[in-house]
Amino acid sequence: MRRSRGLTAALVLSLAGAGTGIGLVLMPEASAITPPVAFTADELPTWQPNGIVFAMAQANGTVFAGGTFSAVRPPDGTSGAEQEAVNFVALDAATGKPTSCKLAFTIGDGSATVRALAVSKDKKTLYAGGYFGAVNGTPVSSVAAIDIESCTPKASFHPGFPATVRDLAVTDDTLYAAGDFGTVEGQTRERFAAVDAGSGALKPFVANADEPGRTIEITPDGKNALLGGDFFSVNGSNTHALAVVNATTGAVAKTYSNIPSNSVVKDIATDSTGFYTGNEGSGGGVFDGRIGLRLSDFSEKWRDRCLGATQAVLPYDGVLYSSSHAHDCSLEGQFPDGKRHFFNAQLTDYEGASPAPVDGFVRSPRKLGWHPTANDGLGEGIGPRAMTIAEKGDVKYMWAGGEFTAINGKPQQALTRFASTGDVGAPTTPVASAGSVKPGEVQVRWRTSYDADDSKLTYRIYRNGSASPIATVAAESLEWERPQASWNDTTVKAGQSYTYRVTATDAAGNTSALSATASVTVPSSVQAYPNQVRADGANLYWRYDDTVSPYVADSSESGNTSGIQVNAPALRQTPGAISGASTAMGFNGTSQQVYSDHRQTVGSAFSVETWFKTNTTRGGKLIGFGNNTTRNSGTYDKQIYMTNTGRLVFGVYNGSTRTVSTGLFDTYNDNKWHHVVGTLGAGGMELIVDGQSKGTLNVTSAVSYEGYWHVGGDNLGSWPTKPTSNFFAGQIDETAVYPKALTAAQAKNHYDLAKAPSDTVSKVSATEDTYINQGAPSAANGASTSLAVRGTSAYETYLRFNLPAAPAGQVLKSAALQIKTSTQASAGTADKVSVVPVTGTWSGASTTFNNKPTLGTTPLGAFASVPDGSAIQSTPLDTAALSPVLGSSYSLALTSTGTDPLWIWSMESTAADAAPQLVLTFGPK
Repeated sequence: MRRSRGLTAALVLSLAGAGTGIGLVLMPEASAITPPVAFTADELPTWQPNGIVFAMAQANGTVFAGGTFSAVRPPDGTSGAEQEAVNFVALDAATGKPTSCKLAFTIGDGSATVRALAVSKDKKTLYAGGYFGAVNGTPVSSVAAIDIESCTPKASFHPGFPATVRDLAVTDDTLYAAGDFGTVEGQTRERFAAVDAGSGALKPFVANADEPGRTIEITPDGKNALLGGDFFSVNGSNTHALAVVNATTGAVAKTYSNIPSNSVVKDIATDSTGFYTGNEGSGGGVFDGRIGLRLSDFSEKWRDRCLGATQAVLPYDGVLYSSSHAHDCSLEGQFPDGKRHFFNAQLTDYEGASPAPVDGFVRSPRKLGWHPTANDGLGEGIGPRAMTIAEKGDVKYMWAGGEFTAINGKPQQALTRFASTGDVGAPTTPVASAGSVKPGEVQVRWRTSYDADDSKLTYRIYRNGSASPIATVAAESLEWERPQASWNDTTVKAGQSYTYRVTATDAAGNTSALSATASVTVPSSVQAYPNQVRADGANLYWRYDDTVSPYVADSSESGNTSGIQVNAPALRQTPGAISGASTAMGFNGTSQQVYSDHRQTVGSAFSVETWFKTNTTRGGKLIGFGNNTTRNSGTYDKQIYMTNTGRLVFGVYNGSTRTVSTGLFDTYNDNKWHHVVGTLGAGGMELIVDGQSKGTLNVTSAVSYEGYWHVGGDNLGSWPTKPTSNFFAGQIDETAVYPKALTAAQAKNHYDLAKAPSDTVSKVSATEDTYINQGAPSAANGASTSLAVRGTSAYETYLRFNLPAAPAGQVLKSAALQIKTSTQASAGTADKVSVVPVTGTWSGASTTFNNKPTLGTTPLGAFASVPDGSAIQSTPLDTAALSPVLGSSYSLALTSTGTDPLWIWSMESTAADAAPQLVLTFGPK
């Protein structure tokens, strides 16, 4: 039996930050991981066999591993340090090094192997099963008993098992075996048997099965044996792969008929929460996952239908750990077919009431954030095959063995281990973005990070390079589910630019690197188009203004459905579909797309909307919904695609494909921007292009399934007028999805707003700069990487800008000067710093205190003070004074009357965002 032992972790909840959208901050003890996970995902140094490990057990701080191998070597593979280990090795649980216990499992003819290990209740005897004829020369027959203290085989224990033994379970007085045998001690015992744990004498337990037994486990009360394997009958009763029998007699107590005939049970484990099976199959309709069953009546409580043969299950402290190569958990509402996940952890029971069955089965409880990685490895390419938990020095160790040859991307064969303390792996670096569609608010958003053993991470947002976070937000994520998190900064000012960076910290305090800088300029007036899309209820809104791959930010109000770029679509294509500074994304028509990083279902009403520009004659999908991510979806609809001739088709599937198309002569591959909306609701389907309805259909429903939104490509199968290419070649912009049917009037309003004039922002860096120093009155400082401002003794800074002319029909609506303080100690100042026009002439190469230029008397703006720390600072400037000089070279000076100096970076500095800038916002008159 495998029983749970509890671990505890303390959590302290606190609030921090400014603005809105701030979450709870998790501040556990330093070595903690996110409960209820009990182990880190950081692999520890462990000696490595040169073959495959099939079985594991532990006692008194020692871990036993059996399999098919001949030697073990150090974790670093040191040449010459290899030790002989004939199908067995004993290792120190805390160090991973071999102990002095050496056992050789051999056979005279063929290849010996150890397939099962079990330890007696008193921790004094190790039982081994497999296919072998001797242990250290002592004759046995595929089952042996080892005295743990002396590490010697018990010669008096030698029951005769004439074929491979695959699993063992032991109680106080009985050793149970499962395997390929048909007799034991010359008596009929087909695939399951029991012998006396002391003498090895055969017991009257009879549970004859028609196919191999893979696993056997005894219930915690000792009354029943749980049998697993390939069989279709036990003692003449029809039951496939799983059965419950009386532990004394073998009489059948429970049969099962709901495991597919092409699947078997490879492992069974039990604790006080129930018993659990690990399953493997082959062919169509296979069951490869796990089943949780009740001990009270042996009925099924949940079923995990992930695909990827499960080899071992181990319940511990309310969590079921499993080893498999799970690659498709779509039926569980988790990751789609793709990457193999070799280790998984999930709750043994639901935290509340069990959900309603899906396809006749209750889905398994949620998976947890524990994701060590492995590989297929040797032999059958299964990956990990066995697990056990050992304790030494108040530290628990999860050990795993199998066929793998790498763990967490590093060479490591057949054995690895993970501890309950010492988490050292930092989360991945967040990918951040920032956007603003109205004065007074910036939406800072980021794709949540991934941490291999922490699903709850703390994010800190830093503004303008400050060393102190402006906000702290907590969010959850898993390897395959990394929703966008966001925070609204409501302390920003119109017309000014801001930068943001984000870090992620796990429960142990490991912190990622800072994200790349996300920059944004706050508009001086509401941006009509994006504001309306948000107001009309979009729950996905991709604007494609991103600067970093592979993240596409969600600008909707809810803001949790970010996109992931596939095969590097072209970023920041201009001009975009919307007047102003918006950019688009370019797709190559062969392999590029964006999919939503959030598995979801779509309701009975929805709308899809996007802008596109193309001259393709191969068609392609603009937007659609499908059940996979990077691979072709097998289920897909709710889509808009273009035919080879440039027509548009909007379609759903409700038992058959239902489509609405533009007319034969309504084609849109003319290399101009077009707007398309497809809606479905109680009023039916409608396709709207460039503000005009192009057709309706009396279809009010579509099939419901879990999946992902795709833009730029995905499967089109045999849909009507299917184009040559599934992928779209051209530019796409302003994609939105709504949980309702937009009206034709709303679609028309969006189209009209996109064409209306809107604000544009110009960022103008200084083309020349210098400062003068009264203490060195004849010195020129034009090549300096920093600039200074002070009243007494005087420093003055001069900046020259080439101002752009206002765009046609627009005027200057706001202006701001942006500077960045240097890393010099006390670079900030408590004094007021004024921004004044320069009326005299100057040059960076020759200007000194002795020949400084004349300055204007009316300030254009001022910094009331500037805090210490290398950070970006900004102040508004007088637009009335700047408007007449647009289109010319213009100079500003920074002056002060105080004694506290300000030090800022110059245009010559290589620091990030160092150069002084003017941020100019132009808009309609």
